[in-house]
Amino acid sequence: MKLNYIYKVAICAVLMTLVNITDGWAQRADDIAHANQAQMQELEAPIDSAELFSQMPTIDMEELKLEDKKQFIPNPARATWMGAIFPGGGQIYNRKYWKLPIVYGGLVGCAYALNWNGQMYSDYSQAYLDIMDDNPNTDSFLDLLPPGYPVESNMDYLKRVIKRKKDYYRRYRDMSIFCFLGVYAISIIDAYVDAELASFDLSPELSMRMEPTVIQNTFNMKQGNSYGLQCSFRF
Repeated sequence: MKLNYIYKVAICAVLMTLVNITDGWAQRADDIAHANQAQMQELEAPIDSAELFSQMPTIDMEELKLEDKKQFIPNPARATWMGAIFPGGGQIYNRKYWKLPIVYGGLVGCAYALNWNGQMYSDYSQAYLDIMDDNPNTDSFLDLLPPGYPVESNMDYLKRVIKRKKDYYRRYRDMSIFCFLGVYAISIIDAYVDAELASFDLSPELSMRMEPTVIQNTFNMKQGNSYGLQCSFRF
């Protein structure tokens, strides 16, 4: 009799445990169903594009340009070699393309002057050689004179003029060569200096201030202090 009572209590306990487990599963299934239903309602709700756009992070284009500019720091040695290998190479490497017309304009101008003065010097040099010899067949100097010019009566004058012209064009031919080399050298120096100053910090707070000051005379105490202006730089 006592054993039957114990079996009945055990069976009741098992049944109560199964009921609790079943209720827990049912409650969990209801929670999952409610969560899925809430998610579906959020997905089906209309999207406010203005609100989403306002929540997006803003991009400052000026900051991007500054960052891109700061990222490229040219190498002074490479800029110098690039400028020495071919004209304007240093400016291209430094990304200073607006300087190319200045460099090539100067080189083209010097090349034109060199060609012009060299051709004129060649003509007057040959004319001077022809007018100074005694061979009547060598008369290239006549091409430099106007038609009908009295050559025989002005021979001494023509010799002086042609010699002066020859020396004049030789001098400017040599100057054109130096100018061409000077422009080339300046383009190389500009590329080096530009690359060297690329990492120099030009802060917006850079300023110069002038203000009155009292200058102490440390050498002659009898004269007292002096008054003047001082310059102060802020970095």
